[in-house]
Amino acid sequence: MAHPLLRIDDLVTAFPREAAEPGGPPLVAAVDGLDLTVGAGQVVGLVGESGCGKSLTALSVLGLVPPPGKVARGSIAFNGEELLTAPAARLRQLRGAEISMIFQEPMTSLNPVFTVGRQVAEAVQAHLAVSAREAWARAEEMLAKVGIPEPARRARAYPHELSGGLRQRVMIAMALALTPRLVMADEPTTALDVTIQAQILGLMRRLQEESGAAFLLISHNLAVVAQMAERVAVMYTGRLVEEAEVGQLFAEPLHPYARGLLACLPARAEKRGQRLPTIPGTVPAPDALPPGCAFSDRCPQRFPRCQEAEPALVEVAPGRKVRCFLHHDRARTRQGLAA
Repeated sequence: MAHPLLRIDDLVTAFPREAAEPGGPPLVAAVDGLDLTVGAGQVVGLVGESGCGKSLTALSVLGLVPPPGKVARGSIAFNGEELLTAPAARLRQLRGAEISMIFQEPMTSLNPVFTVGRQVAEAVQAHLAVSAREAWARAEEMLAKVGIPEPARRARAYPHELSGGLRQRVMIAMALALTPRLVMADEPTTALDVTIQAQILGLMRRLQEESGAAFLLISHNLAVVAQMAERVAVMYTGRLVEEAEVGQLFAEPLHPYARGLLACLPARAEKRGQRLPTIPGTVPAPDALPPGCAFSDRCPQRFPRCQEAEPALVEVAPGRKVRCFLHHDRARTRQGLAA
């Protein structure tokens, strides 16, 4: 069987503990034992509340974990090549050309003192042996491709002279300028109004279909993921708590956290004629997790065992995984039938 384009195994990305107790662990894991795969041309959604480790997962893939954080354990393989042991020069070759990133807020990702055309052109010249004129032509071509009107004129604009929607299109143009095989999009529509969100999602879906690139779509919004992704992985406190086909997850979420996220969708609450529900409490800090299941303090279905032990991630059906004691019997039954 061919290997997936991106394979993450047992990834632990950690930071030094600010007040480590004598003899205690010196590191606290913000991404904790993550397993995730993205196939060639596949769109996978990675969802969860802020602080669950989604963005840090993408930065780990790129080798851009902010210090003093570091990848403490695990494997990240891209097209069969291990990235965690790759030289820095090799990672620079891959970034942009093979693996690209669309960041959450363009105003903090685009350089305010250079025109947007120059920034797209520099990304092209960093990886291709082309002249400045050829790189600029490619920049204008990409700006047109992402639907920016008057691309030749807009290429000479500075980021602050463009609207939020146009700046996000520039980020998409930059990410796709070198036809990468994997694009990681980190909350690409969060800062935009609803109408522009729909336009950006439609644009990304069209460009993904045209290019055949794989996408890892990172979002706290399941409605956004539902429009693009084939599979969805749900993260909580750095751990994967559920993974399924998108249709399966929306029809029958298994983990109480995934059910809570879906219940918070306005369309579902409106359909039931209810006020918009919320998940009680907040995501705990990585160094202050409750005993047992990390979601137990917020879970309406918890029972004593949940606060005594951490449930394992188990496969309850082909391609369907969940980290919850409520479904361990189902997984054991499946294993017995397979034996």
